Amino acid sequence: MIMKLDTRDVAPRLATGAFILNSGLSKLKADEETAVGMHGMACVAYPFLKKLDPQRFTRLLAWSEIAVGGTLLAPFVPTPLAGLALTGFSGGLVGLYLRVPGMREPGSLRPTQNGIPLAKDFWMLGMGIGFLSAASHRGGGCATRCRRRRCRRH
Repeated sequence: MIMKLDTRDVAPRLATGAFILNSGLSKLKADEETAVGMHGMACVAYPFLKKLDPQRFTRLLAWSEIAVGGTLLAPFVPTPLAGLALTGFSGGLVGLYLRVPGMREPGSLRPTQNGIPLAKDFWMLGMGIGFLSAASHRGGGCATRCRRRRCRRH
């Protein structure tokens, strides 16, 4: 079944997809110092990442961003599936924001100056969750269709 891309999803998918894709492409060119910095920050939030070499981590992160950005930009990918990718990706970034010291004001969710670049990940998480619910709002389940059309099948 081919799902038609809803017009109201086009702008957020384009903007978010282009942003994430660009970020991934930029990370492919990261030098050693940048890779060590990104890896170190990620290891604070997710200690299991210490097992990875910083350059390898940065390449994996870059390709993950390219994949998520491409998924959002591809019009043939259903919005709920694109939402699943965006929700998973941004959920990891929100975890980074919540776990890394100095990103938030003490005892608050409000970002510090250092945390502002990561605080945008809450917007992406919200969009991802919204995209996940796209199928239920637009096509509706059988119960929704049956009520609307007075279906006699069920």
